[in-house]
Amino acid sequence: MRDALIEERPGCHGEPRRGKDDMSSRPISAALATVASLVLVVSAVSAAAAAETTVTETRGDLPGGGRYVLFEPESWNGTLLTWSPGYGGGGGVPTGGPSEETVGWLIDQGYALAGAAAGSGWAVEDLLAAQPQVVEAATAELGEPEHVVAWGASMGGQVAVALMEQNPDVFDAALPLCGSIAGAIPMLNGSLDGTYALKLLLAPDDSRLELVDITDERARQAAFREVLDTAQQTPEGRARIALAATLAQMPTWSQVGTERPEPRDIAARQEQLYRIFMWGVVSPRQPLEQRAGGNFSWNTDVDYAAALRDSGEARLVRELYREAGLSLADDLEVLNAGERIAADPDAVAYMQRNATPVGDIDGPVLSLHESGDSAPVVQQAGTYADRVRGNGDAPLLRQAFVDRPGHCAYAGAEIAALVTALQERLDTGRWEDVALPRALNDIADRIAADSGLARGGSFVQFRSDDLLRPEREPERYAE
Repeated sequence: MRDALIEERPGCHGEPRRGKDDMSSRPISAALATVASLVLVVSAVSAAAAAETTVTETRGDLPGGGRYVLFEPESWNGTLLTWSPGYGGGGGVPTGGPSEETVGWLIDQGYALAGAAAGSGWAVEDLLAAQPQVVEAATAELGEPEHVVAWGASMGGQVAVALMEQNPDVFDAALPLCGSIAGAIPMLNGSLDGTYALKLLLAPDDSRLELVDITDERARQAAFREVLDTAQQTPEGRARIALAATLAQMPTWSQVGTERPEPRDIAARQEQLYRIFMWGVVSPRQPLEQRAGGNFSWNTDVDYAAALRDSGEARLVRELYREAGLSLADDLEVLNAGERIAADPDAVAYMQRNATPVGDIDGPVLSLHESGDSAPVVQQAGTYADRVRGNGDAPLLRQAFVDRPGHCAYAGAEIAALVTALQERLDTGRWEDVALPRALNDIADRIAADSGLARGGSFVQFRSDDLLRPEREPERYAE
């Protein structure tokens, strides 16, 4: 974390060093097996001046398993940010945020930062259990926070929203970055639609192309890659790849470092779908099924002709089919006539708990998305917003977008602007205009100029469509 002078000191766990005397709203019950504290003198170089910030770093074990870290600034502003990592659960090493630079800037602003590393792979269940314990540990060190914000990226963004929904007495707000905020069930249902279409239309008899109940993820991935690359060499294959990718709602501008294809450049847009297919559609499924105890995806009630019409990209697919001399109607009939896949109700229930956010929120949520993300697709934002509106909580939700491809590739100033906007909402109790693109761009510009954090791109006005497979239909998924 930047240049630091480190001095070891004993951990102080028990009586708070400062904060409210009455901490009954967040009772301290975590008995931490191991606690180690360090005092760091951090040198922060900005465009205006150089400054030193003293921060206490505490690391320890959590009673339910996993480890935590806490960064306490010399002058705390009263807000605690609790970070949940993406897929993998943190690899055993907890961090306080998405990057050392961003963590350092937040400490300079007076934020206390905490994070957990728990479990492995699809560690949603582990993190949902660990993070309330992290808040207890942090409160024992800091005193009672004024605000506790759950935040995280990718899988961690999904965890952040679920933490706030499931623990409204612990978490006051959520800041999910590039997260599956509508849940893994719709994300993997979309992946099933794409892989189902690719297999039926290109290699229906290839048993290596496992769709669910995966026995060998590595072999499955290799087999899909082989079929995909072969198909991309012919007009017929390219058309069918585009159909399968479109049913999975893959973006036609998906590749970092490329220019956005022109709407009429059919070949370039198809190339983007081909290049993102493995990453976005052939998602690792076996680790999630192992967690859930079975298959949690289904397509028992899907009308694929209707799904294509609703995708927004039917014209692109029709044009590619026309160029290939194929009948799109015939291929859609094949998909609709194919053997369908039902889900295991117990596995679905597990993934609903761990976690399919329902949009029932008691505090502010500010989410950030890239328009060209594919894991998850940006339509997760639209579906989550629908759920929040359905619960009557729309005034609490704001969503920010940057118009570019990529996954979680946010610049430091972009993230810092979101934290600043959410802090203002917590302080004032009102959003006003602080989360609008113009305001966020002004904040990010100022932060980048003052701190040297990378500026990144511009926040834009963007309306996310909904997921084609928005949730679950309990009366139908297991038929």
